[in-house]
Amino acid sequence: MFCFQCQEAAGGKGCTVKGVCGKEPETATLMDLLMYVTRGMSIVNQALREKGMAEQEASRQILDALFCTITNANFDNEAIAQRIDKALATKNRLIGLAEKHGIALPELEEVHYQTTPDKYLEEGARVGILTEANEDIRSLKQLAIYGVKGAAAYAEHALNLGFEEEAIYEMLENALAEVSRTDIDADSLTALVLNIGECGVKAMAQLDKANTTRYGNPEITKVNIGVGKNPGILVSGHDLKDFEELLEQTAGTGIDVYTHSEMLPANYYPAFKKYPHFVGNYGNAWWKQREEFETFNGVFLFTTNCIVPPLKTNTYADRIYTTGSAGLPGAKHIAARQDGQPKDFSALIEHARRCAPPTEIEHGEIIGGFAHNQVLALADKVVDAVKAGAIKKFVVMAGCDGRMKSRAYYTDFAQALPGDSVILTAGCAKYRYNKLALGDIGGIPRVLDAGQCNDSYSLVVIALALKEAFGLKDINDLPIVYNIAWYEQKAVIVLLALLSLGVKNIHLGPTLPAFLSPNVTNVLVENFGIGGISTVEADMEWM
Repeated sequence: MFCFQCQEAAGGKGCTVKGVCGKEPETATLMDLLMYVTRGMSIVNQALREKGMAEQEASRQILDALFCTITNANFDNEAIAQRIDKALATKNRLIGLAEKHGIALPELEEVHYQTTPDKYLEEGARVGILTEANEDIRSLKQLAIYGVKGAAAYAEHALNLGFEEEAIYEMLENALAEVSRTDIDADSLTALVLNIGECGVKAMAQLDKANTTRYGNPEITKVNIGVGKNPGILVSGHDLKDFEELLEQTAGTGIDVYTHSEMLPANYYPAFKKYPHFVGNYGNAWWKQREEFETFNGVFLFTTNCIVPPLKTNTYADRIYTTGSAGLPGAKHIAARQDGQPKDFSALIEHARRCAPPTEIEHGEIIGGFAHNQVLALADKVVDAVKAGAIKKFVVMAGCDGRMKSRAYYTDFAQALPGDSVILTAGCAKYRYNKLALGDIGGIPRVLDAGQCNDSYSLVVIALALKEAFGLKDINDLPIVYNIAWYEQKAVIVLLALLSLGVKNIHLGPTLPAFLSPNVTNVLVENFGIGGISTVEADMEWM
């Protein structure tokens, strides 16, 4: 195997024996093949789109294939192989449709159906990342692909709520078609990467609209981090539609529901506050689950990525359920919706009834819900605080958390910030500092949590509103600095989205991506001011 798509790539170069995430080499190879076939499907659907004949169902299938191959989403070889089967069938059907209507297609290499996942491994071995020999072209192509994966994840969440845009499908499929070209140069790929960033802005805006239309605008909320006395279900991942359906089906059952990691922001939406059995949030960021799931005692639902495969010494493996793009060998998978009906969580609920209540690991409250609508409602107060000098700097510390010890930097950085600075955050990076007693500035909390990683869109809306309020011409003239932590592909699309909007001087850590070649890194430094992190003291100087 060779995989370097996440921040924990072995040795800062790439995983070649087994993924640090827990991904086996066979799984990585099957994912390479699924991505390869999906790119072929995209090429054909794009050709059909030019004649007004693109298939919406194929576009949806492409979203799922992209989403299930991001880090920590799916470890199930059988599930990946089934997606390869389906992608081959769809691609071949689209080719037949194109031929029927005389639509010219580029020459596509044939991938053959196989009977088992193992039979696909030989096919997958010849289409991996390293088949692109030119280091810089490989770097730019993978940067584009990882951005596409992140945008697809957000688009799929919106789709689950009934929102989709043809323009997003077109941009995603065009990107996959472009990176499949053997004659594309570095300049064209650089332009493509920024176009993918624009797609990311569209995808995040679409998801923001879907979430707020369905569940209302997030509002300032004190979230309970203690436990109740009933058996519980702990929900991880990002999908709010799954969360809603689970809450509906657990109402009146004597089962309590908790959020974990990136699902924490569900607590901020008005629509979910009507459920008395929605107790609050349990635990911290995704990487602590092997410890925290042991004490929760109940059942676990992974709606998307953020899975850490349990160790043999963990006792909760038989209580894990997955759904959607998520998958884990041995876990029970909740089937997709059929004919507009909700998913059936009855097996999970019955399992939870037999479990002990959670063991409390902390108690108290944390505050969140500072998405763009809520912050803009406080805009006058915020602007007045800036004009009065009470707030001198906004520090965007959005992104991902991870298990590397070097990530303690973000806790130390937050604690070292002057008292006249406000942290704007989204994503699970917040767990490094959202429980610190950092206080407030005139009633404005010093940590404003907008929500999930996709809610980084809220931070963009807030920044643009502040630019308008202060009459500035350039978003980079605002008193905002960017110190972003990253882990996987949804953080990549957030970065590309910010670059497409003209944001410069973003600092990224705890390490720069392994998939960035030295030359590509230099381009990002020279054109956008991208930088890494060093020590808290040194980085406080550039701030």
